Amino acid sequence: MVRIVIVDDNVFLQKAVAEKLSFFEDLSLKFTALNGADLLEKLAKNKNIDLILMDIEMPQCNGIEATKLVKDKYPQIKIIMLTVFDNDENIFNAIKAGADGYLLKEVNPKELHQGIIETMNGGAAMNPSIALKTLKLLRNPVEFNNNEQEEIKLSSREIEVLEQLSKGLNYNIIAENLFLSPSTVRKHIENIYTKLQVHNKLEAIQKAKNNKLI
Repeated sequence: MVRIVIVDDNVFLQKAVAEKLSFFEDLSLKFTALNGADLLEKLAKNKNIDLILMDIEMPQCNGIEATKLVKDKYPQIKIIMLTVFDNDENIFNAIKAGADGYLLKEVNPKELHQGIIETMNGGAAMNPSIALKTLKLLRNPVEFNNNEQEEIKLSSREIEVLEQLSKGLNYNIIAENLFLSPSTVRKHIENIYTKLQVHNKLEAIQKAKNNKLI
């Protein structure tokens, strides 16, 4: 029985991951945490954990920082990063921090289970796309400076669209409110997703709030 913890500041996404784990009798979800600080507090009370599924973008103590802290204090616990972000810097920093695997949140239950078992057996769980990026990073090492993270730049119009989106409004209503056509709104949202490196509305709003864009 693999004893697991899910760390994600989005409760909806916590539940989605927990549902994937529930298909397998050899996986047991022990508790969830909202960020790195919450995780460390709970681990102090319950150290009997085998593996952590760790989100990256979280307030207070993000997944990279939390991975370093957990590995320093509880080196026996395996950590798989489970995130929507597959950019080179996140992969590099996660591996450097001691992560044992790196999967995308869109992973299906069977692949997640397989990744967990592989990691527990000393392997490294990785999506094919992540493995490819890791190989490229090894072949062509890049110097990432954490103190000079690239600033996310959205236009004032894109911020307006994102603010409307965060209120739960649909494309047509946003278009009416901002005197735009629905197709223009759609194009703005596509640009926002690209700039924020996200795949859906929920992640876009979350990352924008984390970066104080809205």
